[in-house]
Amino acid sequence: MTARLAQLSAHLSPTNTLPSGDIGLIGLAVMGQNLILNAADHGFTVVAYNRTVAKVDEFLANEAKGKSIIGARSIEELVANLKRPRRIILLVKAGKPVDAFIEQLLPHLEKGDIIIDGGNSHFPDSNRRYEELNDKGILFVGSGVSGGEEGARNGPSLMPGGHKDAWPHIKDIFQSIAAKSDGEPCCDWVGDAGSGHYVKMVHNGIEYGDMQLICEAYDLLKRVGKFTDKEIGDVFTQWNKGVLDSFLIEITRDILYFNDPTDGTPLLEKILDSAGQKGTGKWTAINALDLGMPVTLIGEAVFSRCLSALKDERVRASTVLEGPTVSGESPITDRKQFVDDLEQALYASKIISYAQGFMLINEAAKEYGWKLNNPAIALMWRGGCIIRSVFLGEITAAYKENPDLENLLFHPFFKNAITKAQSGWRSSIAKAVQYGVPVPAFTTALSFYDGYRSAMLPANLLQAQRDYFGAHTFKVLPGKENDFLKGDWIHVNWTGKGGNVSASTYDA
Repeated sequence: MTARLAQLSAHLSPTNTLPSGDIGLIGLAVMGQNLILNAADHGFTVVAYNRTVAKVDEFLANEAKGKSIIGARSIEELVANLKRPRRIILLVKAGKPVDAFIEQLLPHLEKGDIIIDGGNSHFPDSNRRYEELNDKGILFVGSGVSGGEEGARNGPSLMPGGHKDAWPHIKDIFQSIAAKSDGEPCCDWVGDAGSGHYVKMVHNGIEYGDMQLICEAYDLLKRVGKFTDKEIGDVFTQWNKGVLDSFLIEITRDILYFNDPTDGTPLLEKILDSAGQKGTGKWTAINALDLGMPVTLIGEAVFSRCLSALKDERVRASTVLEGPTVSGESPITDRKQFVDDLEQALYASKIISYAQGFMLINEAAKEYGWKLNNPAIALMWRGGCIIRSVFLGEITAAYKENPDLENLLFHPFFKNAITKAQSGWRSSIAKAVQYGVPVPAFTTALSFYDGYRSAMLPANLLQAQRDYFGAHTFKVLPGKENDFLKGDWIHVNWTGKGGNVSASTYDA
């Protein structure tokens, strides 16, 4: 009888009622608090826990007061208040803290319960956690969450992936609290294992690229066009009404209009030009190299942040190294044409960035054995997240029309858009080069485009060089085989002095 009472007690909350929590959330920083309030507004009962218990009491007494939110002061209390299967979101710092909380949760969970990591975890960590928890009968979900404080409160973009059996149990909650685009939730199931965090990683990489492109457009307007911050803000206001309509264009406009209240001058002019980064863009670039995908724009965006961090060195270089500059008045005689060209350059480069991003996602699906939902991924990014834009609606439509689309550039909409933009794109880059303004993201986007549309590249010479100095062999163009050039992989004794032994052939 005593054992039975103890068992019954374990199923009851501390208030001796049946568990009423629909979902638990660990981590009451800004994102965690706002996500809880969002879920409560949508009719869900949330159990909130934080390692610093005082933060739970403070939250209940203020923001959470009067809402369907239960405060938990221990892991045991959190679990006891949750309906089965228990659904628990971790919104804590990526890395060891995630593993630490999982270890604390495990003794109190049972098979079929669900742990959701909503932080910015690296996808290999999510792959590992998926496997480890699967062995214990716990369903792991790694979910990208994007949109910042505002998104968490009013509707974020959610990118869940992991154990497929978890999705029916979290779908209603996730799609209810997610942002909506034309009535559709910006949340759907991504795929297996760490695929949710992988897609979030690529999202963040594209975010790096978008931000760098916008910065380069701003720099050209300022240094070559000699526009004031207010005038650049006006340009971005206009751009936000057309094909570039997006969250990042919108906030850039607001930044450019913002003046320091102490003296009325643009605050932007007082910010140190040394960029920070948290690593997700770097992860994307490294993974692209690992998979052999030419995601050049994100790579350049990461390197541009690295270059910006060399502030003292750049200041010294500015007094030593020669190059063209624009002093005095702007050399631009037709300001409207200059702005229009720059708009097209930004639009075309964004198309390249997203095309590269989806190339990487598709290659990852092959490499890691994931079946990913490209139309859903584009839709997830259309609202709620940092890279949300009208532009993503066309990507969603393209992948809905053809889920197996080889490359976005092959779709008529994007092919026509980039063809139309080419003149302005090339003109803007030419002006940047002429007047010594660095535009690494614009130029790498155009170089990728020109390389991608080239049936022949000078890699034939590169392969000959590799064979000359290292006997690395080469293949022959179809139809060019003869008695001298025969076999799958060929080594030539280029000097007549070397041997005929070739090195192993491999891709690195």
